[in-house]
Amino acid sequence: MPRRRLALLLTLALAACAASPAAVTSRGAVMAQAAQPVAAGDPSDRRVAKELFGAHARASSLPHAPIGFYSRGCMAGGVQLPETGPTWQAMRLSRNRNWGQPETIAFVQDLSRFAATLPGWQGLYVGDIAQPRGGPMTSGHASHQTGLDVDIWLRRADRLDLTVAERESLSSTDMQRAEGAYVNASWTPAHEALIRAAASDPRVDRIFIFAGAKVAMCDSATGDRSWLAKVRPYWGHNTHFHVRLRCPAGARDCTAQDPIPAGDGCAEARQWQQNILNPPPPDPNAPAPSPRRDLTMAELPGLCRAVLEAD
Repeated sequence: MPRRRLALLLTLALAACAASPAAVTSRGAVMAQAAQPVAAGDPSDRRVAKELFGAHARASSLPHAPIGFYSRGCMAGGVQLPETGPTWQAMRLSRNRNWGQPETIAFVQDLSRFAATLPGWQGLYVGDIAQPRGGPMTSGHASHQTGLDVDIWLRRADRLDLTVAERESLSSTDMQRAEGAYVNASWTPAHEALIRAAASDPRVDRIFIFAGAKVAMCDSATGDRSWLAKVRPYWGHNTHFHVRLRCPAGARDCTAQDPIPAGDGCAEARQWQQNILNPPPPDPNAPAPSPRRDLTMAELPGLCRAVLEAD
């Protein structure tokens, strides 16, 4: 077992033991409990996870680690993106969601430096990454739980001296037309260049944006088009694009997403577009969608309890 992971598991297990002495009665039991990667949580723990993770104002002192899946996990040892940097500003500071894995923070800073080279851009406006300890959020996203997701605003960052109040009130720019089937006049070649740079980064697993933007890039991209495969159409991503990073090397408790399909994904995006323009008739036999419910601690990896209870 790699030393870094062994150290993490020992630290997490000892934190859990200290927080709940009755949970483990011997050092051997601690090792047995900790040695199971991404083990399930206590099935009797019905506490609402978002209320617990949302209450923490700072990261744990544990080693850096994404734990579980992007939409069912948590983050040990989160790193805070500074509120303002040479080529970025974090937005909506009141949410305290500018925390992530070291790889995510480095990616944001690298992409912001590229953005600053685009005409009229000084860098990036950075939306939500994760809460200090990750986990389910008190509002909004279903993912962003392990510190490997980040939202990048599509609004051109033409100034980086926004006040705290401006960062709360300023809105991003809506890029969609016809309910997301097409881009509107606000979309520029710089947006495509930015997304191309992000998708070309080997740390990136995939990027979510509305279908019309993917189709526009499919129509205009020249040269190497392999990066287009990572750009996936998804609803609700018309004012920002959502970057999802791969599980970092050695992150044994991080659950990867299924690989993206082969090809550039343009045919799929065009089908999304057609379904927006000409919605197919509803399937009378389709089951009613299940209402979104709050995850409990029982549904998160067992290590997430130790993340909550650590210093």
